[in-house]
Amino acid sequence: MAAKTPASPPSPVAEFERSLDELEQLVQKMEQGEQSLDESLAAYERGVSLYRQCQSALEQAEQRVRLLADPTQPEAAQEFSGDVD
Repeated sequence: MAAKTPASPPSPVAEFERSLDELEQLVQKMEQGEQSLDESLAAYERGVSLYRQCQSALEQAEQRVRLLADPTQPEAAQEFSGDVD
């Protein structure tokens, strides 16, 4: 039996894709209109959370692109090194 190595955290791209897929599934379920009010509210709350995660990942990607496009811009490097909520 092979020893299991600890799972590495998912890459930001993989995490973005997972969140986006889950968000799309939630939207499809809500559009069908077959959920109770409680289920719809819970799905909406989860959807808002997923939307924010996706938005944050996109902002981080944009900062990385800016840094790569013009590494002489110190403000781009400072923005990238900071955490994005």
